[in-house]
Amino acid sequence: MAVQVISASLTHDGEKSYTGRVQFQVEGHNQPYEVTLFSKNKRDWDYSLMFANESGSEENMLLVEEMLENDDDLFDALVDAAMNSLDEAIR
Repeated sequence: MAVQVISASLTHDGEKSYTGRVQFQVEGHNQPYEVTLFSKNKRDWDYSLMFANESGSEENMLLVEEMLENDDDLFDALVDAAMNSLDEAIR
């Protein structure tokens, strides 16, 4: 399934932790998703998945959750989108 990033942001607080949000659309799904990212070291990331706007199919949400768990390239692409937004904000 194709995934398109809609928007991404990442902040860095004084305690050296990173918090990001990436909104994305999955091909064939009616509602976009948002993943919230958290890391203390920019290598190990925790995340939380939710619908970006209004609720959609729980079955589809579980499919996306499975994609994030099993597809390292997809997860890394979402993290990279957030990291790129931080890099752009610093420039």
